[in-house]
Amino acid sequence: MQTRETILATLRDALVELFDIEPERVTPTANLYTDLEIDSIDAIDLIDHIKRKTGRKLDANDFRTVRTVQDVIEAIDQKQPSQEQ
Repeated sequence: MQTRETILATLRDALVELFDIEPERVTPTANLYTDLEIDSIDAIDLIDHIKRKTGRKLDANDFRTVRTVQDVIEAIDQKQPSQEQ
């Protein structure tokens, strides 16, 4: 079972790897769109990456209300790991 701290670490690694964002910018209060400059296409890439790393299936609808890194952590935490491998 992943804790919110491990989800944050996974999310931070994903944002660094996918979008070259400095790790220190990825804080729970950081806004994905204004602070980290993620756009809707980037969000889809992030959803796919999170699914592969955590086994938790998110979809675009899960990101409709997401604004901050903490929102993403909560959305991931609420999802059960997917059964597909």
